[in-house]
Amino acid sequence: MGDRPLRLLIVLPSWVGDVVMATPAIRRIREAMPGIFIGALCRPGIDQLISSQGEGSDLFDEVHVFVPHGMMATKKAAAKVRPRRYDTALLLTNSFSTALTTRIAFIPRRIGYERDGRGMLLTDKVVPPRNDDRSWQMVPAVDYYWNLAAHLLGEPGVDWSVHEPVDCVEMPLTLPDGVVMELPVSDADQTKCDEILAKAGIGDGERFAVLNPGGNNEKKRWPAERFARLADWLHDEHGMRVLLNGSPAESELIETIRSESSSDPVTGPVSLPALGNTLGALKAICERADIMVTNDTGPRHIAAAMGTKLVTMFGPTDPRWTTVPVRTLADGRGSEVVLVADPELPAHETANDHPERCAIERIEESRVRDAVSFLLNANFGD
Repeated sequence: MGDRPLRLLIVLPSWVGDVVMATPAIRRIREAMPGIFIGALCRPGIDQLISSQGEGSDLFDEVHVFVPHGMMATKKAAAKVRPRRYDTALLLTNSFSTALTTRIAFIPRRIGYERDGRGMLLTDKVVPPRNDDRSWQMVPAVDYYWNLAAHLLGEPGVDWSVHEPVDCVEMPLTLPDGVVMELPVSDADQTKCDEILAKAGIGDGERFAVLNPGGNNEKKRWPAERFARLADWLHDEHGMRVLLNGSPAESELIETIRSESSSDPVTGPVSLPALGNTLGALKAICERADIMVTNDTGPRHIAAAMGTKLVTMFGPTDPRWTTVPVRTLADGRGSEVVLVADPELPAHETANDHPERCAIERIEESRVRDAVSFLLNANFGD
């Protein structure tokens, strides 16, 4: 084992999905080093994801929230954690600014990947995986973070040669069997979930689906009118209520889908942002949901961590960067169906390099409906 910290600060990624994909590595550290104090440094909103009012998770003993924008952001973040006297920082981020934050916070040991010109700010420079031409090797993010945990623990790192693509959809993982992503659901999260489902008119035991039509990049969004038709089909063919999830900034997109739905206004799709949904409540909602259909965005990872059946559409980004562990169905297959625009893309090419060929609108509605029907009729193996 490496030098054992007494007070460890873990600098969390900015994106929701990346934080969820980092949880196996964080759990590994917690279990390997019982008794140490672990703090988290994260942007606003992420604190709702990893804990809620101090309840529900033992991954962190303390959570520090900082706004990562503005000229003084780095100094303010450093000033927030400096009094806590952390002796080690593990940077799950790749940015120069977060490395600088830990340096000017006077944290003696600073571990992170040597990239973005920040090597001089790190005491432990971990070499990121690259191809022979120096481009970034395609490795799943869960393994990328798992490798950093190994360095902290002084254990063998990830064997990057395992990530030899066999198709254009999934990438082999190095995570041990049984290792999963996790998120806590606090009493506050559950109460908010119950309140939202009641407002949506969904009773105890009633089947419902969550559709997630948004995403930080509009090119990664399956067309809104198709989500509207999917919502109608779920209601008409499967007798399911439909909840439309999104951030407050995506409220207009969700209202567009609701307006294009032909379902009865009372039993048609319901906007979660309009009901005051939060990231904390979404965890509990996913836990109750029968299925989620989503673009490649953060709620996909939340649903995977909560054990929800998933249909995820990718385009024009490549899904193999974010292959994740999911629950297993009775037939041995995973409980997520990943749909790509071009299933015939050669395994050694990446969808990111073919934005037109791999555009998300090339995913046909029939493929999505088939995937949903398969999962709704499948049983879990555990």
